Amino acid sequence: MTDATFSALSGTRCNEIAEDLAVLRKAFGLSEVRGCRFLSDGLMNGNWRLDTAQGSFALKRIMDVPLSLARRNLAVLAELADDGLPVGRARVSSAGDAVVEVADRGYCLIPWMEGSHQPGTALSIGQAGDLGVLLGRIHRSLNGERLAGLLPPGPERVTVSVITPAAARGEADRFLALIAGLENRTAFDAEAASALAERKVLLEKYGHERPAGEVTVGPVGWTHGDVQHRNVLWRDGEIAGVIDWDRIRVRPFGEEVARTATVQFGGEDGFLDLERTSAFVAGYRSVVSLPVSALADAAERLWWKRMSDYWQLVFHYDRDDHSCDHLFLPTERFLAWWTERREDVQEAFEAMP
Repeated sequence: MTDATFSALSGTRCNEIAEDLAVLRKAFGLSEVRGCRFLSDGLMNGNWRLDTAQGSFALKRIMDVPLSLARRNLAVLAELADDGLPVGRARVSSAGDAVVEVADRGYCLIPWMEGSHQPGTALSIGQAGDLGVLLGRIHRSLNGERLAGLLPPGPERVTVSVITPAAARGEADRFLALIAGLENRTAFDAEAASALAERKVLLEKYGHERPAGEVTVGPVGWTHGDVQHRNVLWRDGEIAGVIDWDRIRVRPFGEEVARTATVQFGGEDGFLDLERTSAFVAGYRSVVSLPVSALADAAERLWWKRMSDYWQLVFHYDRDDHSCDHLFLPTERFLAWWTERREDVQEAFEAMP
């Protein structure tokens, strides 16, 4: 949420909410809106910065979750803020609602948090550990007594679907057939076809090593769901804020630890920084005592999920949404790297505090 993320033409994407903004200004008690800028970083929702007489705010058009769930999540944020976590407390409307609806569109308004996103290995080893500590604090707070009235106790175990190699190959073949039938192929189409052929080779070679069952190992509970560089703000070397709480769900704790590490320290770079991953895991385990068996299980399940999933291609071909095209090839490179170094990755997830 730095100035660099703002659209160069502030009016271009603000025009589309001009009528809604008049209603929102009144509902949220804003006497004057002095500036509006669209934020291009968000992938799933519409986001703007509003500069007002009452201060600066992040305005979100809620598109990725039902409005009832958004209201629950915003109430959770208020409790987390009271618990000392670096989160924004939503501004409440004159009707006492954190979500204001205009026609069928829902919006929330959160005070602007200054800071910058630090992708990949831009974090130092110490900061990687700090991120792990923060994730541990988030899990501890989400599952503490303070939030018991908003987030009921979850199950002791959860099951996670394990896609079969045959199903994964079938999906690859579906996309290959779709690409072959295109009249005018783009460079992305050619690259996707090549990557899909390579994916089928990996599936043939490693399909028998997929997770054996659907019951996960280790404790489960309420989690953020998307802690990574796009949703963490840093200022003066310290974590200044955590944003985007749309995906609060009950999950295995190990699943979120593994996902955060691989998105923050790998994925788009094509490899996983094992030293920073170890520091991150050690930081987390200094707050939450998560057994090695749970982390090992989570890492292998995430590896197989990446092996059998094609979500960027679903966006591109099935939804005609190209916003995540840039993630596809780096993800494929990362999968190949990870598959060759699974033992090294497992060792990184065994780090002790």
